[in-house]
Order: sequence, then structure tokens, then C-alpha cells
Amino acid sequence: MKKKNTTFAVIGCGQFGGSVVSELASQGADVIAIDRNEDVIKKYVNIATHTIVLDSTDEESLRSIGIRNVDHVIIGIGQDIQGSILTALLLKEIGVNKVTVKVVNDYHKKVILKIGVDNVIQPEKDTGKRLAHQMLSDRILDYIVLADNYSIIEILAVGPVIGHTLIELNIPTRFRINITAIKRQNGIIVPQANTSIITGDRLLVIGENKDLTEFNHWLLDD
Repeated sequence: MKKKNTTFAVIGCGQFGGSVVSELASQGADVIAIDRNEDVIKKYVNIATHTIVLDSTDEESLRSIGIRNVDHVIIGIGQDIQGSILTALLLKEIGVNKVTVKVVNDYHKKVILKIGVDNVIQPEKDTGKRLAHQMLSDRILDYIVLADNYSIIEILAVGPVIGHTLIELNIPTRFRINITAIKRQNGIIVPQANTSIITGDRLLVIGENKDLTEFNHWLLDD
């Protein structure tokens, strides 16, 4: 059974937040871009599903746009730590299901975690594009950009691949991608044609982004 599409909102559309908006949109996700700066938000009018200019530290403004109905809100506010913390606090009080916050230092991270947010992102370790792909699928455990349109993903093996050998699945022909390694328990397997995929395997898959997305959707839809 196919899952309902997840809706996203990104608050703070600078370099990091903007890259999250662009990547989510490029993958066909419903994403709302929010920023207090009208000039910033104009960049995403033709990219995001909706664009909104507002001050995210104003609770009434957040409630007025129905933010509680958004499945996952990402706070990408830059150096305004106070604004980031207050926004996160308001979102949790309003009842947003999932909140991810970009943090800029250990103090920021400590306070944000005490508020009870679901996830923190440190830009020096996580790119916006990488985060977007991980949010789009619970199975994508890691995402490494090799070039503009070429990446490696680490993805959890599920349903249609379990119990089948690589030669049976014929992934390179069907999806134009390659499974380069399999993480199993505490080891790495270099797969052969007769290697069977089992529950708990993590697949390292390389290919063009569009083909990786097609493969992920196939796993999702099964």
C-alpha cells in the first residue's frame, strides 16, 4: 500500500534551507518555503509548492498558515539562535508532528534538544541535499553526492528485494544503478551474482539521482 505524501515546510531559506527546499521540490515533494525576508522568498516562488513571508517567532502567524498540519518542519534559520530556539519551541507547542533544526554550535544544539525536537542537523556535517533525501524516505540511511547528478545512497533492504539474489533482481538493467556493497551485521560484503539479500541488509547503491529515486519509489510502492 502506498503511503500518503509527506508534506514539508522549511523555515529560513538561506543557503542551507534553500538547498533543502530545492531538493525536496526536485523530488516531487510538497514543500512550503517560509522566510521573513521577502527578497529571499522570491527565489523560491517557482520552486516550492507554496511560499510565505512571515516571522516564525510570532505564534499567531504560524497558527494562521496551518503549520500544525505539516508533517515535517525544518528550521534552517542562520545565525539568529534566539529566533531558531523560539521557533522550535512554538512549533512543538503548536503540535507539529516532526521538527528538524539546523544548529550552529554546541550551545544551540543543547538547548534545542532540551526543547524536544526530533532531529538536529549540523551544516558542517550534513548538506541540505543530503538531508532532503534522507527525509524523503525512512529507508535512506545516508546520501553522498558524487557529482551534480550522481550519488551513492545507503538504503535499507525491504520487501521486493528480500530473499532474492542479485542476478534474479537484475537491478543494473531494470534501474541503471549498481549495488556496490552490502552492509550485513558488522561486516561488508562485496556482492556477487548469486548473493542473496536478507532482512537487515543495508545496500550501498550508486547511480544517477533520477535512477536512484526510481529505485527508492519501487521499494516504497511494493
